[in-house]
Amino acid sequence: MAASRPSISAFFPAYNDGGTIASMVVMAVTVLEELTDDYEVIVVNDGSADFTPIVLDRLAANFKRVRIIHHDGNKGYGGALRTGFANASKDWVFYTDGDAQYDVQDLRTLYAQLGDGIDMAQGYKISRNDPWYRKVIGRVYHHTVKRMFGLRMRDVDCDFRLIRRSVFDKVKLTRNSGVICVEMMKKIQDNGFKIVEAPVSHYHRAYGGSQFFNFKRIWKTGIDLIHLWQELVIRKEHLRPAPASPSQPEAQ
Repeated sequence: MAASRPSISAFFPAYNDGGTIASMVVMAVTVLEELTDDYEVIVVNDGSADFTPIVLDRLAANFKRVRIIHHDGNKGYGGALRTGFANASKDWVFYTDGDAQYDVQDLRTLYAQLGDGIDMAQGYKISRNDPWYRKVIGRVYHHTVKRMFGLRMRDVDCDFRLIRRSVFDKVKLTRNSGVICVEMMKKIQDNGFKIVEAPVSHYHRAYGGSQFFNFKRIWKTGIDLIHLWQELVIRKEHLRPAPASPSQPEAQ
């Protein structure tokens, strides 16, 4: 690591995570204070219907570096991630979900992987602690998207990532659903950014329910993936040069 420690934005998308989000924010503050002198914690409340907004507003009142963004309604997992990335202001951006299935303390593990030329540290689950049906769905999803999109990372759906913010000068995210993670990883990989991977813990969900891996959403997720596959694999739209800006008239 360089002598000067990089600044870090940590954010959490939260939807009905009132029972877990407070502990995650407090732990994030604790870990970030060890890693850097310049940090911020952002929570994106994606239209929660439980007591999440109350918890978040109290956290912001007690921690000066904690900022809360409330969506007027539920914009979807991808919408919450896009808001988080758009509002992060530091050199590096860390995010994980607000349901506490990942341990924020493992941010130390990702941070230890950073070095010259590294653009992203990606977690992979040591062991998945979910009900059997979620494990089955997760395994099928993982292998399907790896083959469809030619992804080379070990764990496609591990939402525990530390990314250089400048990556998003080139990588533009568009999805509002959970397939945004496939979109993000495909675009980061294909644009030649250097990714390292590290093991992270995964725990049983103690509060709330999954908003992505459930049977009602499988069909919609499949349709979203097909559209994304056509865009990124067939048409390769993310690799096309950006259109030139129209020339500005000379000042009179």
